Amino acid sequence: MNYAQMNENQLSQELSRLKEEYDGFKSMNLKLNMARGKPGQEQLALSLPMLDVLNSKSDFKAENGIDCRNYGELTGIVDAKRMFSDYMGVNENEIIVVGSSSLTFMYDSMARAMLKGVLGSDKPWCKYDKVKFICPVPGYDRHFTICEFLDIEMIPVPLNEDGPDMDAIEELIKDESVKGMWCVPKYSNPLGSVFSDKAVKRLAAMKPAAKDFRIFWDNAYAVHYVYKDVPVCNILQECKKAGNPNMCYMFGSTSKITFPGAGVAFFAASEDNIKFVEKQLSAQSISWDKMNMLRHVRFFKNADGIREHMKKHAEILRPRFDSVINALKNNLAPMGIGSYVEPDGGYFVTYIAPKGCAKRIVELCKEAGVTLTGAGATHPYKNDPDDSYIRIAPSFPSIEELDKAMEIFCVCAKIAYAEKLSK
Repeated sequence: MNYAQMNENQLSQELSRLKEEYDGFKSMNLKLNMARGKPGQEQLALSLPMLDVLNSKSDFKAENGIDCRNYGELTGIVDAKRMFSDYMGVNENEIIVVGSSSLTFMYDSMARAMLKGVLGSDKPWCKYDKVKFICPVPGYDRHFTICEFLDIEMIPVPLNEDGPDMDAIEELIKDESVKGMWCVPKYSNPLGSVFSDKAVKRLAAMKPAAKDFRIFWDNAYAVHYVYKDVPVCNILQECKKAGNPNMCYMFGSTSKITFPGAGVAFFAASEDNIKFVEKQLSAQSISWDKMNMLRHVRFFKNADGIREHMKKHAEILRPRFDSVINALKNNLAPMGIGSYVEPDGGYFVTYIAPKGCAKRIVELCKEAGVTLTGAGATHPYKNDPDDSYIRIAPSFPSIEELDKAMEIFCVCAKIAYAEKLSK
């Protein structure tokens, strides 16, 4: 029976039953972690052979003869630039292959903009009375952390199944203090949204009041399908067509392809942007980890090698996503307790709890030994106005652990909703 249809006595009895079941879980002293989208052990094992492609007898030279053991090549070795430009859908002169983390490079790009501005800036962003960034929600908590740390005001706009609310965005960019926006265009974190061609073209055709407006295009899940690979329109090509070639910064990495923290990150933009950023980078670094770039090139050989590798990831992830989705479908949906999103790929399943219940669900789960991303993390300043969104990360636990964690999660969601109705 739908909880909302229960009378007071029925609801009281159900709540007592649920709490008894919950106490049983607590007595197990479990430690199950679904807080972040960390690849599991099986996924990490897929890339272990990459560690053997270079040894003391190896040729450590890039295609153009550069010795990858030494300094040089600030924008990356030519072999890596070719492979990752194909991956990103850009030209080789429109990419810089950098360190191990795209998140680090996103932070650096924002910090450089604050200190020195971007191509087309009249002055550094920090010289403005206020700097604002558009943040589609629900969104990625680390994007919000960067803005909050740099005192950039965040403006939330709704993220729909096919992209952000463009009407709201086109109104906001009339303000010159709005300097940019975050986008996760494919299998967004956490909703799993994929931007439609219409949304991408509309973004590319924007005419912001700020001449130095930048779209921070975090294409973190470009090849990370689980059920179905959904193509996304290339933002840089669309910006060129619309006469805005310098408006977008594209970011990507192999963090969830090979080894998080030991992968390769890359930055793509117009050729003019690349030249500008390269000049700024020359004050920061002489070169990045070319040995790691070479390892990745020798292991994958080309972008098609990366895509083949991702089929193996999908096979590992699919039963884990099935576990989460089936638990929500069979245990909560029939009782009208919240809703959920079935993504085609990415790393998360989003559960949308009844209003006012998310924090309580996360709290109950933690007490029962299941760690989730904090409620509110999906919104700027951790302020989810409906207290509804919960990000579930299925990748790290084993299937057995995940099944148990979801059993607990569903009981906690029922308790939280029953408590709310009982008030």
